[in-house]
Amino acid sequence: MRATRIRFALLAAVGAMALSLAPFAVADDDDGDDDGGGGTRTYEVTITNLTSGQPLTPPVVATHRKKDQLFEVGQPASVGVREIAENGNLAPLSAFLDADPFNRISDFELGTFPLVPDDKPGAPGIPPDPPAFPDSVRLEITAASGARFLSFVSMLVCTNDGFTGVNSLRLPERVGRTETADTQAYDSFTERNTEDFAHIVPPCQGLIGVSSGEAGMEVSNPALAEGGVIAHHAGIQGGSDLVPSVHGWDNPVARIAVERTG
Repeated sequence: MRATRIRFALLAAVGAMALSLAPFAVADDDDGDDDGGGGTRTYEVTITNLTSGQPLTPPVVATHRKKDQLFEVGQPASVGVREIAENGNLAPLSAFLDADPFNRISDFELGTFPLVPDDKPGAPGIPPDPPAFPDSVRLEITAASGARFLSFVSMLVCTNDGFTGVNSLRLPERVGRTETADTQAYDSFTERNTEDFAHIVPPCQGLIGVSSGEAGMEVSNPALAEGGVIAHHAGIQGGSDLVPSVHGWDNPVARIAVERTG
């Protein structure tokens, strides 16, 4: 399986900001379905950002047999989910899914670009253009016989450790049927919510257009660590650099639609 690291850098040029996409994390499940046979089903997954000021990292989407394979409210975040929620780093979770130590993962796919709200610097048609990132992504995924659930995780980029996702959505049984779910914002409670750009991943400032000039963080800071469990996010409080009227949201923050196509 290929797994590389992605980061965004904010560059200044001739009085205008430009974004450069370099090696959030991109990966793919090269193994495909695990039964290799006639029980394989295919699905088209569409994930849409519903916020006005929160980019979402490329989503990690997985089909699986048992429930609660990626995250569970009220339980500690796994290393993979923590890395996404704090740092936008998809590599640890994709490596876990690829290894499939409990033999429960059928297939997984990862998006290759962030999902950016309309009318923001990182969105299509807003200078600088390119890059220009849409607010939705469409992925194809498979599920082997017995894999009846789908989950996904994506970071709320302009937060310390916020994420959204769906936990064990039941896959549609019939071809042509679609299951749709609206997703909430969650706090992994692995990093204190300072709302300071110095403690938030760098893409936040460039993709939304509110900046303090601070470099931001791409790795976890032990000084900010907290050992809580996943809970619903309290939202942006406005105690530091984040602005509730810009970066805040009303739940739901994203929508997922899963159509069985074969």
